[in-house]
Amino acid sequence: MLNTIRDLYNLGDRYELTPVEAHEGGRNLVYICTRSGKPECVIRVSMTGDREEEEYLAEAEYVHYLVLQGASVADVIPSVHGKSVEKIRSLDKDVFVSCFKYAKGMLISDNGYRYREGQPLTEYFYNTGKTLGRIHRLSKQYEPVFRRRDYFDKYNMTYIDGLLSEEYTGLKAAIEKRLERFGTLSKERDEYGMVHFDFSDGNYHIDMMTGEITVFDFDNCMYCWYMFDLANLWTHGVGWYQFEEDRLKRMHGMQEYFSTIIEGYRSETDVTEEMLAQLPLFIDMVLIENIVDECECCRRAGEDLDYEDIEEAAECLMNDISYAGFFN
Repeated sequence: MLNTIRDLYNLGDRYELTPVEAHEGGRNLVYICTRSGKPECVIRVSMTGDREEEEYLAEAEYVHYLVLQGASVADVIPSVHGKSVEKIRSLDKDVFVSCFKYAKGMLISDNGYRYREGQPLTEYFYNTGKTLGRIHRLSKQYEPVFRRRDYFDKYNMTYIDGLLSEEYTGLKAAIEKRLERFGTLSKERDEYGMVHFDFSDGNYHIDMMTGEITVFDFDNCMYCWYMFDLANLWTHGVGWYQFEEDRLKRMHGMQEYFSTIIEGYRSETDVTEEMLAQLPLFIDMVLIENIVDECECCRRAGEDLDYEDIEEAAECLMNDISYAGFFN
């Protein structure tokens, strides 16, 4: 298969293809393509069989649109046939292959969670919000040829009932209650559209010379509320304050962090105070996504779900503990 992929993207023997270690039950095989010691592109091989070709084409269309409109996003690289997505046969099943430019910079985790020298973390928080705000601003104008799925196409009780066994009756009831509330939210153009759906520091690189952020991995992108991406940033921001024992200081730290995110975000597009007031509900939406993802990972790996892996999220949902329990 790799020889076929080399031919599709004219990689030949000039590039070294290094596999990226995936998390357990992960969806894709990913290879970093390096030439003369420099990473230049990323190959993604999708072989789970749970998506149609149109969904991969929709992702590629969205990514390229964002790049053309000036968003800081790693662009799609077409194959030698000019295709953004290639379908090949491997092990008697269809496999979808995409190639993307390597995002400039590095993961902040690979730098020991240290931001660029001499600059405050507030610059990083602001730039993160600004980068996301530009993506959302462009999404509000987006008219695709190929359309990705909507939130409720996947996050509905029919699907979730099939993921969770009967022993999780209480959790199912808690999720159903949230889904009913989500169904009452406004879906106006400025509030609901294409979102990354996994916007976090594991899916963007930072140029440590300039602070510029380049986003990648739109594999989960879908139509959802823009607040989901912001709530996801909130949940990933807790790492900056998780070792603060004083609850009030944790609250203050998170308020400062998220306020700076929103300041950067609003430099590109608006979010209403009414939507921001719904942040705890959207954090619950993130918790549901985390639970569903864990269930799907177990299913792909052929393993039973271990309750410990979802316990914190489940307890917050079942016991109405807000803000993912971080202030509890």
